[in-house]
Amino acid sequence: MSDLAEIWFVAIVSGLAVGLLGLLAGWALRHRSLRWQLAVVAVVTTFTVLLGTQAISRRMLISDHDRSVVLIVTTAAAVVSLAVALALAAALVRWSQSLREDVRRVGAGGSIVAERRGPTEFQALAADLASANQRLAEAREREQRLEDSRRELVSWVSHDLRTPLAGIRVMAEALEDGIATDPQRYHRQIRGEVDRMVVMVDDLFELSRIHAGQLVVQPQAVLLGDLVSEALAAADPVARARGVRLGGEVPHGLQVDADPSGLSRVLANLIVNAIRHTPADGTVHVLAQPVDGGVELAVTDGCGGIADDARERVFDVGYRGTSSRTPEEPEVQDVHTSRAGLGLAIVKGIVEAHHGQVAVENVPAAAGCRFRVILPA
Repeated sequence: MSDLAEIWFVAIVSGLAVGLLGLLAGWALRHRSLRWQLAVVAVVTTFTVLLGTQAISRRMLISDHDRSVVLIVTTAAAVVSLAVALALAAALVRWSQSLREDVRRVGAGGSIVAERRGPTEFQALAADLASANQRLAEAREREQRLEDSRRELVSWVSHDLRTPLAGIRVMAEALEDGIATDPQRYHRQIRGEVDRMVVMVDDLFELSRIHAGQLVVQPQAVLLGDLVSEALAAADPVARARGVRLGGEVPHGLQVDADPSGLSRVLANLIVNAIRHTPADGTVHVLAQPVDGGVELAVTDGCGGIADDARERVFDVGYRGTSSRTPEEPEVQDVHTSRAGLGLAIVKGIVEAHHGQVAVENVPAAAGCRFRVILPA
């Protein structure tokens, strides 16, 4: 065996022996701090060099003095390497502890800010953690809004059901006792209250299907001109009772692929909602027009505008923009306008089932707001 081959053999054997011991030490310290792992790496590297040089120097018959010099140099290198490894380990431990504190704050619902600390991997992890915390905060806010909406819905539905039921009970007792001065009028009022409750229950059922993901749409070509005309004709009696004018504008032949019944309900709910919030002598206008990538349906009313915070909640379940529980005046109350804050939530669910978008904006020129529904072509 040549001298060079012998040197390679001794160096490899020494390295394998020290490396095996280092692996055993790393395994034994696997549950300890990161600084111990880095210390093992430094010690293994240094002792590999030390053992190899000592073994080779003995094979090469180097003098004791020269061997001592090599030992001193390698020992100094070992001390420096170990010190550097421990310093880096301390920094890594400090950065990891900082990330752990951030995780604890996220778990406690606190806020964190992604900072430039540690190596690139730690910075990326901190940025991802801050982004996840932001999404969690938004999810918690949505959950809180949904919980508030649920409580409002339960309160309003309870009131809206209790009020007509109380009226029906009084009128039924009057009819039973024979003290009703106009039985036919009582019968009509009872029928009207029952119709109101039927509509409310239907809305709740529709909303439950939407939230359960069970709303199935069957798209087909729909002429928007016919759809808008039918919706305006259906809402005309309600508008007349309130003194509101209705108008519409649809380009000839404009059509969209959508579920006819679902789109009819969207348009009916938007028009009825607009009539409810438009004062007497006001105007509700429906516009359909093609836009980039789809078709837009817009319903403009004269409600006077919606506050910024209210615009963010108008499509929430149970939100009606007021905490008032007082029913509407009897002369303008109608089965279509007596809702429990479900109409716009249903609109949003149906539009999203069509992969569309719905939004609301204030229109200063009309002293009102405009609900815009965009459906894909």
